[in-house]
Amino acid sequence: MYRPQLLIVAAAVALAHAPAMAAPALDASNPFAKPSSLPLNYPAFDKIKDAHFLPAFNAGMREHLREVEAIANDKAAPTFDNTIVALERSGQLLSRVNATFSNLHGANTNDTLDAVDREMSPKLAAHDDAIHLNPKLFARVKTLHDKRASLGLDAESTFLLERYYKEFVRAGANLSSADQKKLKAYNGEIASLQSDFTQRVLKGVNASALVVDTRAELEGMSDAEIHTAAEEAEKRGLKGKFVIPLVNTSSQPALSTLKHRATRERLLKASLQRGATGGEFDTRQLVLRLAKLRAERAVLLGYPNFAAYSQELETARNPAAVNKLLGDLAKPAVTNAQKEAADIQKVIDAEKGNFKAAAYDWPMYQDKVRAQRYNFDENQLRPYFEMNRVLVDGVFFAATREYGITFKERKDLPVYNPDVRTFDVFDVDGKQLAIFIFDPYARGNKQGGAWMNEYVSQSHLLGLRPVIGNHLNIPKPPAGQPTLLTYDEVVTAFHEFGHALHGMFSDVKYPHFSGTNVPRDFVEYPSQVNEMWVTWPEVLANYAKHHQTGAPMPKELLDKVVASKKFDQGYKTTEYLAAALLDQRWHQLAPNQIPTDVLAFEAKALKDAGVDYALVPPRYRTTYFSHSMGGGYSAGYYAYLWSERLDADTVQWFTNNGGLSRKNGDHFRKTLLSRGGTAEAMDLFQNFRGRGPVIEPLLERRGLTGN
Repeated sequence: MYRPQLLIVAAAVALAHAPAMAAPALDASNPFAKPSSLPLNYPAFDKIKDAHFLPAFNAGMREHLREVEAIANDKAAPTFDNTIVALERSGQLLSRVNATFSNLHGANTNDTLDAVDREMSPKLAAHDDAIHLNPKLFARVKTLHDKRASLGLDAESTFLLERYYKEFVRAGANLSSADQKKLKAYNGEIASLQSDFTQRVLKGVNASALVVDTRAELEGMSDAEIHTAAEEAEKRGLKGKFVIPLVNTSSQPALSTLKHRATRERLLKASLQRGATGGEFDTRQLVLRLAKLRAERAVLLGYPNFAAYSQELETARNPAAVNKLLGDLAKPAVTNAQKEAADIQKVIDAEKGNFKAAAYDWPMYQDKVRAQRYNFDENQLRPYFEMNRVLVDGVFFAATREYGITFKERKDLPVYNPDVRTFDVFDVDGKQLAIFIFDPYARGNKQGGAWMNEYVSQSHLLGLRPVIGNHLNIPKPPAGQPTLLTYDEVVTAFHEFGHALHGMFSDVKYPHFSGTNVPRDFVEYPSQVNEMWVTWPEVLANYAKHHQTGAPMPKELLDKVVASKKFDQGYKTTEYLAAALLDQRWHQLAPNQIPTDVLAFEAKALKDAGVDYALVPPRYRTTYFSHSMGGGYSAGYYAYLWSERLDADTVQWFTNNGGLSRKNGDHFRKTLLSRGGTAEAMDLFQNFRGRGPVIEPLLERRGLTGN
C-alpha cells in the first residue's frame, strides 16, 4: 500500500492575512529550520524531538502562506514561472516537517504525536483552503489555464498547469463566499474526524488483543510464538497468561495454527467486534458523521456523492465503472468460495469433527485442503524464508537483475527505532539514486498493514533525490531467533518494494508529479507487478534457502507453491470485494441517505451486493476500515483490483518477452516508473504496453473463468 501523507497546505485561515513581520522565524535550533545536512536530506532522526513538530508546522504554514500571498499579489502579469513554478517552489519547510511527521506518526507514534496530529489535521485542512480559495491566486491560475495553448509549454508543464486548475476548482475556487465558508467547516471537521478514527482503530487493535489463560488453549502454535504471547502478556501486567495481539485485518494469522476451536472462535470474534462494542474505541458515530460530511461536501461541490467526486481524477473516472468491475466479479468469487468451503467441510467430516465450518475454521482447514491437494502446507515454506535473505537475495536481487541498481547497507545514519535499517541505492552508472529505509517489525505504536512512503520526494526543480521507506508488520521473534516469514509476508515485501521502485525511479521536474503522486487506482499497479518475482525461478532459487542448512528449497516444493497459486482465490477475492463494496456503498450515499445503524447498513450492503457469505467476513469491517473511513483510500479501496487488471496484463507481457531482464526492466522504467504523474495514467500504461488493458489475464489469475 502507498500511504498518502497529510495535505501540504496548512494553517488557520486567519494567518493568511497576518502581517509578514508578525510571523517569527523558526528557531535555528529546530532540526526542520533548514534542510537536513545528511545525505539526500535524510531526516536527522537523532536530533528530531516530539517538541519540534508543532513549532515547525506553525512556522512552515506561516512561511508558506507568505510565499503564496506574494505570488497572488504579484503586480506583474501572471506567467507560468511567476505563478505555477513559484507555487511548486513554495512551502519547503512545511513539506519537510510534514513528510517526517506523517511517516513517524504512522510508524512510531506516541501520545504526543497523536496530540500533534489531532491539532494539526484541521489546521492543515484550513491551510489548504487558504491557498485554494484565495481569489487572487485562482485568478492568476485561471488566466494561465485559459491561454495555455499559446504559452509554448512542454508537455509536463502543460499537464501541471491543467492539474493545478482542476485542483483549485475541485477545492471550491468557483464557489460563492457563503459556500466557501461551508466548505471550510466541512474540511476542518472531516480532517479532525479522520484523525480521531485512525487513532481509535490503532488503540482499539491493541486493546482488543486476545487474553488466553492456559498454554493448552494455544495448542498448534510454535514454542517461539507461545513464548512471544507470554512476553506480551507480561508487558501488559498479565504474568502467567498469554496475549495474542490483533492485526488490522478481520482474519488473524494465528487462526491457521490454533487447534483449540474455542480459542479460534474467541480470536475472530475479538477481531470482528472492534469499534462496535461501546466505550472509548467505538467508531460507529464517527463513521456516520464522516459519511454525512463527505456526502454534503461533495454535493456542495456539484457532485451527487463523495465517490463521484473522489473518482473523477482516478483512471476509473466514475462510480459506474467501479461498480461494474466489482459487481462482475462478486458472483464468481462467492461461487468459488462456496466450492472451497465444501472442500473444507469434507476435511472436517473426514476427521469426524462433527461441526459445520465457521469463518474461524477457514484458515486452518484451508491449509489442510492445500496439504491434501498439493501435499504441502504453508509451514513447510517458512524455514526457507528468512527475512534478511528474502530482502537482500530476493527483493534486491530481482531489482538488480531487472534494472541494474545495487544496494549497500549503511550503519551511520540515525534511525527512529533500533530495528530500522538503511541502504544506499546506486543506479547503473554507479551514482547514488536514493536511500531506502526498511522498517520490518510490528510494534504496538505502529499502524497495521504494510506501506511505502516518501521522506524526501524526487524533483529536478528542487534538486532533490528520493528517500523512500517500506514499513511492514512482521511479528518480531524472541531474541536470538531468526525471522522466518510466511509466504504472504514474502509477497508483501516484494509488493511494497514495487512502490519503493516507483518512488526511487522518479525522474520528473516538478514535485507535484514525483514518484507515486499518481491516481490511487494506478498507484498499486507497479507494486503488484513486482510481486511476480517472488516465485520467478531465478529469483526464488537465490533467496529461498533453508535458514539453518542453506539448502535450496526443493524443486518439488517450489512446484507445489506455483501450482497452488490459484488455491483459495475464492476466499481472497470475496473478502476483498466485500470490503471494496462496503467502501463504495458508504461513499455513494447522498446526504439524505445516511443510515442511523452502521452494522445494519453494513449487513444490508453486503447482502445487496451478493457477498454476504458468513464463512468469509470482509477483509475490513466498517468500524475498523482505516483505509476507507480514515482517509487516503476513501471511495478508493477498489484500487487494488482495478490496478491488478493492469498488473496481470503486464505480467503477461513480461512473461511473453522473456521475463526478468534488463531490456524489459529498462522499458518499464523508462515508459512508466520514471514518469510519476506527468501524464494521464492510462496513457502511461499504453505507452508501456502498446495498447489498452484487457481483463482476461486477471480472470485467469484469480481462477474466475468459466463461472
